[in-house]
Amino acid sequence: MIDTHCHLNKEDYDDVNKVIENMKDNIMIVSTASPNDLKEVIDLIETHKNIYATIGIHPEFADTYTEDDLKQVEKYLNHPKVVGIGEIGLDYHYTKENKEKQEELFRKQIILANKYKKTIVIHTRDAMLDTYNILKENKNKNIKCNFHCYSGSLEMAKEIIKLNGTFGIGGVLTFKNEKKLKEIVKELDLKYFLLETDSPYLTPEPFRGQKNEPKNIEYVAKKIAEIKKISYKKVIEATTENAIYQFDMKNSL
Repeated sequence: MIDTHCHLNKEDYDDVNKVIENMKDNIMIVSTASPNDLKEVIDLIETHKNIYATIGIHPEFADTYTEDDLKQVEKYLNHPKVVGIGEIGLDYHYTKENKEKQEELFRKQIILANKYKKTIVIHTRDAMLDTYNILKENKNKNIKCNFHCYSGSLEMAKEIIKLNGTFGIGGVLTFKNEKKLKEIVKELDLKYFLLETDSPYLTPEPFRGQKNEPKNIEYVAKKIAEIKKISYKKVIEATTENAIYQFDMKNSL
């Protein structure tokens, strides 16, 4: 299994090593958000065979990041275990007042993805149309992208696919009242889905309310299997293959 999006910061867990051990030999792709996460994430990928990373600056830091922070991100984009740039994008949920700063940070990091030929991991919240338009205008057509924790419509999903896009499917799929994402999983081909947990957040049923961790990815896979009426094994095989392709990991495993 590959958890394509998780956070393993020491501040979030009593014992990060135990969380990693719980995944056995399965693969985790750890994502940065804050510029302060970078060193910790690089240390993880250099000390654990089954951990890879995507690095970038989350839109919530649009007001506080520095050009030096971006240089630090760029410094590690040639690292053999850095498989993407992210999570980056737009987030208008709490404020739109810094919309221009968010968009500027997003564009700068798309430019880095184009330059280093890295898959883009998208965070978008209450900003789907702007995120799509900026991506379409600025991303090189051959650069792949993955919409982490996808929350958009089926119609938008079909447009994103045209941009070399895939969708990170996590614990939200297991929530009883979630209808839109279940429709998307039912309607779209399995080849467009990657498994993710977004640990320590968005814990799937039956553990909702507890702290999430990568091992819980199996519950997401089981829900996909149930919705699409296929075997759990097929979901694991297909989503693993999808992730290896989407993050160009074939030669590094």
